[in-house]
Amino acid sequence: MSAFLARLAETARLMVGVPSYDAYRRHMAEHHPDAEPMNEVAFFRERQEARYGGKNGGRCC
Repeated sequence: MSAFLARLAETARLMVGVPSYDAYRRHMAEHHPDAEPMNEVAFFRERQEARYGGKNGGRCC
């Protein structure tokens, strides 16, 4: 049951535009083992800036 709830929570986060930090860490470990991954706060901020325009004040729509 807990695996189902974890998957449900991940789906909900993706629906509102919050990507998985765990998936990012797995990707970095598999594809960029020599690079230092961002911490969770930096990852969240970078994803928000990419989605909403961040410092440039841009919008997606």
